[in-house]
Amino acid sequence: MESPLRTKLSRRAEAIASARFFFAERSIVEVDCLALSPKASVDVNIDLFSTSSLIHGQRFLFSSPEFPMKRLLSEGSGEIFYLGHVWRHEEAGARHSPEFLLAEWYRIGISFSEMMDETIEFAERFIGERQRRFVSYRDAFITHAKIDPFTSSLQQLQDACTAFEGYPVKTSSRDDLLNLLLAIKVEPSFDPKAITVLYHYPASQAALARQTTDNGQKVAERFEIYCEGLELANGYHELADPHEQRARFSADNAHRQAQGKEMYPIDDAFLSALERGLPDCCGVAVGFDRLLMIRESATSIADVMPIAWEIS
Repeated sequence: MESPLRTKLSRRAEAIASARFFFAERSIVEVDCLALSPKASVDVNIDLFSTSSLIHGQRFLFSSPEFPMKRLLSEGSGEIFYLGHVWRHEEAGARHSPEFLLAEWYRIGISFSEMMDETIEFAERFIGERQRRFVSYRDAFITHAKIDPFTSSLQQLQDACTAFEGYPVKTSSRDDLLNLLLAIKVEPSFDPKAITVLYHYPASQAALARQTTDNGQKVAERFEIYCEGLELANGYHELADPHEQRARFSADNAHRQAQGKEMYPIDDAFLSALERGLPDCCGVAVGFDRLLMIRESATSIADVMPIAWEIS
């Protein structure tokens, strides 16, 4: 009789093989990328692990293989995917491990809506077919938080957050308040059994996504996917303008400094790749362990990992 551990390992291995077959069916080529870099991905909300040595100096573990993958795309790699570990310097918990398995891929010439559909197809390969619900960021806030995220004043956003005890609403930025409302009022209102796609985030939260206009408001061509209370995926119509991207990195570093966080060195090799020319593409990153949590009805991410993150 097979042991419970052997069964868990076998089911995980089968899922990983199924993911690779998904990409093979679409002729998307697997790439592996060096995880340590002398430069960093700059994001206000993502802190990185780093290491240093006398020979190589400081190096950062990537939170996503996005930068090296886009360098490959700019050199003519064609459509590519990565299935491997990434690292984020965050607290470990039932839904998050600081080291986890990520599936990330890039499709050339595909539309933003087609990328959303393909990401759902990938998720359903593991969690089964679900009812699909697409809702814009603005409509989700109006419906569930009773506030317009684009036209409301800072004071109105602060007032909407006052029910959250202990949150320093008087000193929060607009995006901090929106993120709080998203977490405490919007996301919990999604149908847990359906796959919900939230799209067209505020332009201020574009990160590495292009911007467009929707109903007179500038928005980011960015989407996130939720199911059973878990955020599963984050996707973009990828920004290809190196000057705009550098400006965003500088702004993010300024925000990090204002929050008392470490400022990260900007990756000039990545910006040079954008200057060479990134093909028109969409990309998405999917937390693979969270898909397995849903498939296995697990209450903790540790339950689907071969060896869980150890808390010292």
